[in-house]
Amino acid sequence: MRFHIMTLFPEMVLQGLNTSIIGRAAEKGLLSIEAVNIRDYTLSRHKKVDDYPYGGGAGMLMQAQPVYDAWKSIVDRIGTPPRTIYLTPQGPSFTQSMAKELAREEDLIFLCGHYEGIDERVLQEIVTDYVSIGDYVLTGGELPAMVMVDAISRMVPGVLTNDESGSTESFEGNLLEYPQYSRPEEWHGKKVPAVLLSGNHKKVEEWRREQSILRTKERRPDLLPKADLTEKERKAYLGRNG
Repeated sequence: MRFHIMTLFPEMVLQGLNTSIIGRAAEKGLLSIEAVNIRDYTLSRHKKVDDYPYGGGAGMLMQAQPVYDAWKSIVDRIGTPPRTIYLTPQGPSFTQSMAKELAREEDLIFLCGHYEGIDERVLQEIVTDYVSIGDYVLTGGELPAMVMVDAISRMVPGVLTNDESGSTESFEGNLLEYPQYSRPEEWHGKKVPAVLLSGNHKKVEEWRREQSILRTKERRPDLLPKADLTEKERKAYLGRNG
């Protein structure tokens, strides 16, 4: 899988992503990450990529030309326009299911905005997806792009060393992950639940399932109506069938 991040701060993106699990996956050739500097495509002698917005208002706006030309350079190399994601609070919220869907793509372009935004005309021309990582405003789109690349990369086959890791984490089936414990068996007077020491794998799985549901109900009850629950579980934890 290939990630192409259009940005004014390529060093920020590459330094943040070329480490840990994602960095190792890139070294193995399971994915690639490139940062395309939008400034390299401006026609301005002074590398200017912004100007005042028509109609007035505070701040500056990224111009259409350098953004489009940076995007076109990627498309020309790939041979076909891939999905292009603009990171903006105006888009739907990024979710685990969205990460899984996007992980099926061969190429993804991320457009990182700055200043007061980007000229609407180029957004209409190139953007296929508007995505937000939360209802708040950041200085630029680099951090959201890095968040999305990290989450999507984990869904790419071979990136996680443990085959089950990607399917048992928080938000799988719209449930939070169950509590986990390691050695020692007792720490600060708190003991590891006995079922985890029993060696009974069926009982362990039942306990983990129950704990996932209970933790979701306590901490993220908004997820439960959409969770993959059986009719029995819905009746027990939501007080209704179906």
